[in-house]
Parts: sequence; C-alpha cells; structure tokens
Amino acid sequence: MRIDPSRFVNKAVAPAEAAPYRPAHAFDDFALDDGLKLAVRTKGYRTPTPIQDKAIPEVLKGLDVVGIAQTGTGKTAAFLIPLIDKVRRDQTAQILILVPTRELAQQIQRELAEFTKGMRIFSVCCVGGTSIGAQIAALRHRNQFVIGTPGRVKDLIQRKAVKLNDYRTIVLDEADRMLDMGFIADMRAIMAGMPTPRHTLFFSATLSPEVERLIKDFLRDPVRIRIAARQTSEHIDQDVIRVPRGSDKLALLRNVLSKPGFDKVLVFGRTKHGVERLAKSLCGFGFKAESIHGNKTQSSRQKALSLFKQDHVNVLVATDVAARGLDIAGVSHVINFDIPATYEDYVHRIGRTGRAGKPGIALTFVE
Repeated sequence: MRIDPSRFVNKAVAPAEAAPYRPAHAFDDFALDDGLKLAVRTKGYRTPTPIQDKAIPEVLKGLDVVGIAQTGTGKTAAFLIPLIDKVRRDQTAQILILVPTRELAQQIQRELAEFTKGMRIFSVCCVGGTSIGAQIAALRHRNQFVIGTPGRVKDLIQRKAVKLNDYRTIVLDEADRMLDMGFIADMRAIMAGMPTPRHTLFFSATLSPEVERLIKDFLRDPVRIRIAARQTSEHIDQDVIRVPRGSDKLALLRNVLSKPGFDKVLVFGRTKHGVERLAKSLCGFGFKAESIHGNKTQSSRQKALSLFKQDHVNVLVATDVAARGLDIAGVSHVINFDIPATYEDYVHRIGRTGRAGKPGIALTFVE
C-alpha cells in the first residue's frame, strides 16, 4: 500500500502548553515490598508515568490488564515492578515475558537486573541467534523470569526445557508487533498451553481486530488502560528527499550524511541484504557505520548496537527490527532510505529520534 509522501513532511512545533499529568500515586504509595521500594528509589523513580500510575495498582491486585501505550511511555517498569513484588512475596512464582525482538528481550532483562540487584531473583533471556544449549542449561536452574521471543520460547517448550505448567503469569509486550512479525500461531500455542486461571498482561501500541481476538480468547475481564498516543508530528521535523529518476540514491545519502549536524544517524532499509550492502558501502565512503538485521548473530547485533549507543560509530543501518522498543539516547536523525511498508511503521521508525524532550529530524527518500 503506497503512502502519500506528503505524510512524511511536517515542521516540528513547540509542544502545546497542555496541563501536566497529575498522577494519583507516588512510587512510595504503591503496596510494594520494602526492599523493592528501596530499589525503585535507588533507580531514581519518584513520579509514575501515566501507564505506570494506572497499571501498577491493577497488576498488584492480580487483575488481567490490557495497556494500550506507545514505546517510550515507561510500560516496561509498569509490569516489571509489580511482578517483581509478586516474586518477592511468593518465591515459587514464575513469569513468562514474550516480546517481538531479541534486543527488546535483552533490554527488559537488563532493566529487571537493575531493579533486583541483590534480591536473588534470576532470569533467562531466550532468543534466537544465541546458543540454545546455553539457554537449556540455564533453564535447568530455577528462574523466576523467562524473557524471550515467541519462536525461541516455543522451541524450548518442544524440547521440554520450558514447562508451561510452571508459569501462571504471562506478559505479552508489543503484541501488535509480534502479530506483524508472524508470531500469532506461536503466541496462541504458548498461551493455550498455560494453566488456568492465569495472570495475563497485554501491552500493545494499537488495537487491531486480531489483537482484540487474542484479548477475548485469553484474558479474563481485563482492566483496559489507554494512554493517549503522542503525535509524532508535534516534536520531530519531518521532510522528504526527492530522488530524481536515474540518479544515484546512494550518492544522495552520502551527501546528506556528510552535512554538519548528522552526529548520530539511524538509517532504515527494507531488506536484510540491502541493509548489509548499504552499511558496507557507507564504510567504504569513510563513515563509521554498522548494521543490524535478522541475518546477523545475536552477538553481532548486540555489538553493533553497543557501538552505536556509545558513539563509537555514528551511523546504524537497520531493518525494522530496530524500529520499536529500543531506547537509544541522542539519535539526531532518522533516515528512511527505503519507505516503510505502513505509515504505522514510519511512526515507530522516526520515534527513535526526538526522545526525552530533545529535538529530532526525520528524512525520507522518495523516488
């Protein structure tokens, strides 16, 4: 489906003077274990975001929750904090967290480790591109949290390394993205294999008919929480770069990246092979560039991401695997070298810039 190029053009404006959100709680108000409250304070959490303010009390009650919220709204802590509390109060509790990408799984595991330092709460990250043998070995020990992608978790279930009867709590994070990536059958199989009753938390940026069917089939009278989506056009300068017929698109990109101010640039391409070729071409031009896509091993993807985060390379070329869930500070520009499949994908791509109140610029090549 063709996207009208005019939708890629918008001048950023100063945020409107909207009334600030007034949370009903402070973190100290939540009925959390004292040790967890200390860990939350140590991480610098004082005032909950809207999704945290509304979801944490409901999760603590053991209710099923549907949270409709965009990436970057603080939803990871919205489910991790109350679930850590559950484990602190019941050491037999085991929790399964499903996410669409390896990077998001690892990011959640890191955040979990920060909250639970010294608590003897253990987790395994179960994703493709890494040794399944090492994951099977880790799963022989007691882990309160298993965080993984649906395909790898299903593989581990088939190998009897993950026994679904042990898990009475499940989180589906970025559920719509998992559907987009073709994980619907795996998600259904995993949830259908879990015991009932169970505690199910479901987070998604959008509510498609397929997402609604999953909610109807697998959740019990869920509390629905919807956080108003921030309009991307409000805070990110967006423009197009016209590619004249017969011109060299790669040369145009080279010229753009050579301009002042392009300090930390995320370039999106459509295919794995195209992204890899583009990164190699940019390195040949003298740019410090890395790539991230599904054909790379997980260690290679993590290395590329770390180099970009730490400013050792200033251009990261990626497929849509990097469009959601990743929190990378200071991205100055997002460039869509290839137009995304849907406008929603476009919104998620350019949402990697203009974060934490900083300005951002998004450019889209239009042929």
